[in-house]
Amino acid sequence: MSDKWLTWAKQIQSIAQAGLTFTNDMYDRERYEQLRTLSIEIMNAYTDLEFESIRDLFARETGYQTPKVDVRGVIFKDDRILMVREKHDDAWALPGGFCDIGESPRENVIKEIQEESGFHVQPTKLLAVFDTNKHAHPPQPYQYYKLCIQCAIISGAGSLGMETKGIGFFAEDNLPNLSLNRNTETQIKRLFEFFRDPEKSTFFD
Repeated sequence: MSDKWLTWAKQIQSIAQAGLTFTNDMYDRERYEQLRTLSIEIMNAYTDLEFESIRDLFARETGYQTPKVDVRGVIFKDDRILMVREKHDDAWALPGGFCDIGESPRENVIKEIQEESGFHVQPTKLLAVFDTNKHAHPPQPYQYYKLCIQCAIISGAGSLGMETKGIGFFAEDNLPNLSLNRNTETQIKRLFEFFRDPEKSTFFD
C-alpha cells in the first residue's frame, strides 16, 4: 500500500494524456490539464523531484499512453552473466536501454550491448518480459516492459561506453550492487534458470 500514491498518480496522468489526445472540447481540455497538474503535484509531494522537472517529463508525452519498452541483453559466459556498471547511479545492470523508434527489439539489443560493453552479439532467444509494476523496482513515473533477450558474443572485446564505467561477468551467488531501476536480484536469478535449463519456456508477467 505504501506505493499506492504512485499508482494513482500514473493512472491520473494516463487518463489526462488520453483525454488531451482525443478531446476537441476546450472545456474538457482544461479539465484534463487540471488532472495532469494534479498527477504532477502528487509526484512532487512524495518524491525529491521538482515540480517543473515532473511537468517537463510528462509534457513530452503525447498520444495515448502505453507502457514504455526497454530491452536488456542476457549473455552467459560459463556460469556467469554479463553486467555493466552505470555512470548514472554507479550500480550494475544488464546492458540495454529504451527501444528506439524505427528499430526492432533485436536491432535495439544488438546496438545497446555494443555501445555499453563493446561486444558484437547475435540475439538467440526472448527469455522474459518483466513488467516493472510486478517487481520490486523503486517508484518510477512510468510503467516499463523489459524484454530480456539472450545473446551470444560473436566478436569484439569488452570496452566501456559513454554511459558505462565497468564491465564484468558475475555468478548468481555473487551479484554486484544492482541498479534497481533497471533490474532486480529476483529478475537476475530468474534469468539464471535459463542458463541451467536452455529449453525453459519464455517467462512473462
